[in-house]
Amino acid sequence: MNLALTVLLGVIVFGAVMRLPLALVMFAGGCSYLFMSRQDIGLLVGQVMGQMTTMYVLMAIPMFILAANIMNAASISERLWALANALVGRFKGGMGHVTVLVSMIFSSMSGSAITDAAGPGLVAVRMMREIGKYPAGLACAIAAAAATIAPIIPPSIPLVIYALISGASIGALFLAGLVPGLLMGLALMLAIWLIAQRRGIPAAEHVPVSQLPRVVLRAAPSLTLPVVLLGGIWSGVFSPTESAAVAALWALILGTVLYRKIGPQTVREFLRESSGQTATTMLLIASAFILNYAITNEKLADSLVTLIASMELTPMQFMLVVNVFFLVLGCFLDGSVMMLVFVPLLMPTVRALGIDVTYFGIVVTLNFMIGLITPPYGLLLFVMSSLTRVPLMAIIREIWPFVLTLGALLMVLTWFPQIILFLPHAFGYK
Repeated sequence: MNLALTVLLGVIVFGAVMRLPLALVMFAGGCSYLFMSRQDIGLLVGQVMGQMTTMYVLMAIPMFILAANIMNAASISERLWALANALVGRFKGGMGHVTVLVSMIFSSMSGSAITDAAGPGLVAVRMMREIGKYPAGLACAIAAAAATIAPIIPPSIPLVIYALISGASIGALFLAGLVPGLLMGLALMLAIWLIAQRRGIPAAEHVPVSQLPRVVLRAAPSLTLPVVLLGGIWSGVFSPTESAAVAALWALILGTVLYRKIGPQTVREFLRESSGQTATTMLLIASAFILNYAITNEKLADSLVTLIASMELTPMQFMLVVNVFFLVLGCFLDGSVMMLVFVPLLMPTVRALGIDVTYFGIVVTLNFMIGLITPPYGLLLFVMSSLTRVPLMAIIREIWPFVLTLGALLMVLTWFPQIILFLPHAFGYK
């Protein structure tokens, strides 16, 4: 490894350890590489503008961010909470099950784990503590674990970025995420039920069957969003990229015309928040293009392919090695770093071994989601601690059953690719 590449990796590792803004760390790493390798700094402009201006799929990212913020402003989370409580709150550990179900429903609208945690997750923690009598650490751990479902169930911002990197079909990825996302929810609910049995956590307030129609009717308009969104994609009315703009428009119509929760001041607030989040995300992607240039220039992908070929791994052995690699890295690095830095390195080997790129995308994305709740880095753990002011160590003590549960599901999905690929193949994606 030459000096320029060593400096690049050193800058990224130092920035990650110091918890500096990830986008700026990656940008600084790319600049340091060009400087140390004595290359023209103008390559920054060439790499970023040359790639970002030709990628139509990038337009989906700001629209999905805007749609999620509009949904939070329009009180959609509260209506979904009431519906979920009526459906699953009656079981042992009821508030925990409600939290997971709300996250599953909200996942089909937001596409972001952080948005899920900061929106319905924050409401969930309050309800679990006040109504369900959950310990504070356990309530935050459940909300953080449930938020990991958001980038698996479509639409998903990480899957859009993966499609950008790999060339995989966004439509196939969105279909492929449905079954794993549902299995994640069921697995987490099973873990919550077992914890509730052992620790004597009660069910939530029982909602009479006679009240169900009223609760469903109140939440029904909110549930039209995923129907419009996913139905439009799979029927061919609009593309997955265009669906992001449709989601934002539909959420705005619900919030202004039907719920009347959005006024001029609210619009300014969610536009300002969305602009900041979009700028951060786009800077992150722009920085990744610079890093990808460094990876290509140093022929790291070729070296990795040669190394793996020399190990004579089968496709399944390779996938198991990838899982271990990302699960360990997830303890220390953000999923965005792993997606934008390491996945491009692995893609040539994935194709050489004949591994389906859609299957690979769902598996690595689930790896990154587990990393979001794995100490010591665990970004979602920090988010929940910051939002709720619950001590971080209290959340870490409670998170392990959910890390192990999702890890076991990851192994099942890795070993049985057809669980992921069944729907894409049924809809004609090969």
